[in-house]
Amino acid sequence: MPILFTPVRPDLSVAAMLGYAAFAFAVGLLLTPYFVNFLRRNRLGKQLRLETIDGRDPTVFRKYHSEKGGTPTMGGILIWGSIFLTVFLSRLFSYFGVVEHSLLQRGQVYLPLFVLLALGILGAVDDYLNIAGIGKRGLGWLPKLFFLLLVSGGCALWFYWKLGYNEIHVPFYGSFAVGWWYIPIFIFIIIATANAVNFTDGLDGLASGLLLIAFLSFGVLAYIENLSVLAAFCAVCAGAIAAFLWHNVPPALFFMGDTGSLALGGALGVIALMTDEVLLLPFIGFIFVIEMLSVIIQLTSKKLRGGKKVFLAAPIHHHFEALEWGESKVTMRFWIIGAFFAFLGIILGVFG
Repeated sequence: MPILFTPVRPDLSVAAMLGYAAFAFAVGLLLTPYFVNFLRRNRLGKQLRLETIDGRDPTVFRKYHSEKGGTPTMGGILIWGSIFLTVFLSRLFSYFGVVEHSLLQRGQVYLPLFVLLALGILGAVDDYLNIAGIGKRGLGWLPKLFFLLLVSGGCALWFYWKLGYNEIHVPFYGSFAVGWWYIPIFIFIIIATANAVNFTDGLDGLASGLLLIAFLSFGVLAYIENLSVLAAFCAVCAGAIAAFLWHNVPPALFFMGDTGSLALGGALGVIALMTDEVLLLPFIGFIFVIEMLSVIIQLTSKKLRGGKKVFLAAPIHHHFEALEWGESKVTMRFWIIGAFFAFLGIILGVFG
């Protein structure tokens, strides 16, 4: 397998990683009151869904979420903003000799940070257009898909042509050469992960809690593979997400919006590819996969079976809401399942 990261140094200690994570967490907490006030002042609140993905009336969603209309959204800006600020300040601190090494390393952080910011901006535009009532569904699926293809395609070409990456690690087997197929696989992973997280972001604390688990898991795998700077970046992401989750647990003070879900989902996909553990992504992001599959199954069933549904509502977290589980119970049980499969993914990564 070609060397993807040259050099893999500098090494960062676990203490430094925890320090950066704590810094991102503190930044997020400190900025939250000001950011929420800004959102409220400018009336950047969530607009309730007018219809389902296939154009029908979202009866289940309206029943359980009608009171959430107007809740501040676009909180994802605070998440990726805290991450960017932490990485930028680490570079500044390194320049003045406050810390030995910064997080802004070309080999391990440039690509996930680029995807995070690029998709964060895309999501912010979509959120704003949705709030402003411009367009039926904000930016619309075609412009979003085009931008996702542009970003993921550019990164895929960089991985394949510039870094010579054309293999995928299969647990308990080794590296499997895929040749130029690595490019469409890369694009698929980024787009699928970004959208899967976006679909999951439907209950207070659900997506953010699962993202916290996922970034911590890939941080562990990156550290084991001696990618200490990438592991520190994962820790920073986890710290920023934890600060958001502090105020996003039921009842949520604000929502992350597409600007958070698309950005963090895309970055998670890039990190899975950079650690060469992309086949562990379905384990570490198990709930994200189930949420995406539930939407695909529901839409396919409605189309092929004359409108008949498999689930009471999709994504699947709304199905369990319709079964009267209650929002908090659905969220916490999905957290438990997500943590279990993430732990399984780490075990496979260590021994596979």
